[in-house]
Amino acid sequence: MRPVDRTEILPIGEYEPIRPRFRARVIEQKKLRRVAVGDFMSVVFENRDTVLLQIQEMLRAERITSEPAVLHELETYNELVPGKGQLSMTLFVEIADKSEREAKLIELAGLERHVALEVDGRSYRAQGEDRSVEGLARTTAVHYMKVDVDDAGQAAMKAGKPAFLVVDHPKCPLRAELPPAVARGVAGDFDEP
Repeated sequence: MRPVDRTEILPIGEYEPIRPRFRARVIEQKKLRRVAVGDFMSVVFENRDTVLLQIQEMLRAERITSEPAVLHELETYNELVPGKGQLSMTLFVEIADKSEREAKLIELAGLERHVALEVDGRSYRAQGEDRSVEGLARTTAVHYMKVDVDDAGQAAMKAGKPAFLVVDHPKCPLRAELPPAVARGVAGDFDEP
């Protein structure tokens, strides 16, 4: 999938008038790209539109206007755009209670090494940065990951074969089937130029 180009980023003043429609459209899209994995974890499969929204919203929220800072945000968030044969996802650990969340993040240390996509009996390990917190045996509540899917896995997803998100962390094994509409939409990412 082609990264977001600098020419697609609008200045804050030009973004404001289109923001309500653009945000609403991408938020609806994200609903069709989100999968609950257990009671407190979810994954959103990222694409160019979700990344573009994140960039525009960051520029707006932080009032970023200098060109070097805009380019930094573009470079940072473009890492979420999936490459050829990849899916990109953001994994969220969503626990409202702060102390309960902290305990779970300690329990889930190393989570980024225990996530996979399973398609038609094949497992594709997700790759992400080590998100542990230096000096602490703990992970973070947000993980950015990519999954390389070979031609057979891509064909299986496109053919509607069941796909699952699998967490094989020893303290928290989870498995969630991608709803068919999500799997179909995400499989379309493989065909994006």
